[in-house]
Amino acid sequence: MKIVIPGGSGHLGRILATHFTQQDHEVVVLQRGAQPGPWRSVSWDGKSPGAWSEELEGADVVINLAGRSVDCRYHARNRKQILDSRVASTRVLGQAISKAKLPPRIWLQMSTATIYAHCFGQANDEESGIIGGNEPDTPDTWRFSLDVARAWEAEATSWQREGTRQVCLRTAMVMSSAQGGPFATLAALALWYLGGQSGDGKQYMSWIHEADFIRAIDWLIQHDDMLGPINLAAPNPLPNSHFMGVLRNALGVRHGLPAPAWLLEIGAFFMRTESELLLKSRKVVPGRLHESGFSFNFPEWQQAALQLAKRFQSREAKKSA
Repeated sequence: MKIVIPGGSGHLGRILATHFTQQDHEVVVLQRGAQPGPWRSVSWDGKSPGAWSEELEGADVVINLAGRSVDCRYHARNRKQILDSRVASTRVLGQAISKAKLPPRIWLQMSTATIYAHCFGQANDEESGIIGGNEPDTPDTWRFSLDVARAWEAEATSWQREGTRQVCLRTAMVMSSAQGGPFATLAALALWYLGGQSGDGKQYMSWIHEADFIRAIDWLIQHDDMLGPINLAAPNPLPNSHFMGVLRNALGVRHGLPAPAWLLEIGAFFMRTESELLLKSRKVVPGRLHESGFSFNFPEWQQAALQLAKRFQSREAKKSA
């Protein structure tokens, strides 16, 4: 297949580009400034039409991952960049697909599990899950994330092209041992004995192992009946206190200092990020994947954490050798 990945130079893009290249597919990454590498890269700015659109002609799959990182402070400038980078790149991609003589067969559009409401009770699946943003007591930074998620999906679904199947990937944290991902960050905190619970520790954490993320993408490509919103999350989210305890055990760390919500706010300020990334309860399950017959290699966090910790520590040991 020919697979085009706009915004494919980041953490998830490298995971997918590596996988597809190893499967002998033709991979084209659209990024700011073409760079030499194991796959072909083509320059685009994520907001303007250009020669890059020719790569879409006859492509089998487009996986749009473009968007500025949300690991930052949500002040006015960053908010605008976060929102615009997602909506503008999706819009210009939709325009290019709509004008293509031979459009891609499949458009996999990145979205986020954050689109669902802060939840402790029944888990959010695609059919009965509650889209967040209307709760009167929602903190401002949380409401911003929800507004971005809704705008992102709305822009994608406004571009429907006959012959192109579109899927919105409502993705939880993708856990990989590679640098630049959330697992590496959480593991580093745990090894510094800072891996205790965040806030009261009751908020749910949804996640998916990188191997299952890759397998789910392959599954969605192969199954023509899969379209619309799809949750990419392991079937067993768990509270933050339990999640961090399992992670510490996997890393062989006995203790982790807890961080009350007020301390997280201070820490987030100095680390130039937002506490929402740790304090919002994301309880998301993969309803439609399960219904389609997809099975997870890593359905439980304990199994996933042990495997990832082993790989993470092996890599760190090689770096220090």
